Amino acid sequence: FEKISSYECGFEPFGDSHSIFNIQYFVVGILFMLFDLELAYLFPWVLNLGNLSIFSFFVMFLFLFLLTIGFIYEWNKGALDWL
Repeated sequence: FEKISSYECGFEPFGDSHSIFNIQYFVVGILFMLFDLELAYLFPWVLNLGNLSIFSFFVMFLFLFLLTIGFIYEWNKGALDWL
């Protein structure tokens, strides 16, 4: 019985282990990973800010602009709202 049980830690299962989760949890998780990984691109840019050319400075601001547009789009679509 222990091997076919949902939990092998000794606790009695208190519900079905194959319950359906709200898709909103996954959407928020994916959006968090997306915007969190995009912030990782800012660290090298900030560390080398004094050594960058004008072109790379404006390219990074274009990147930040597109990231902001994506964030505003997701906010307007309601992907960050909890129901």
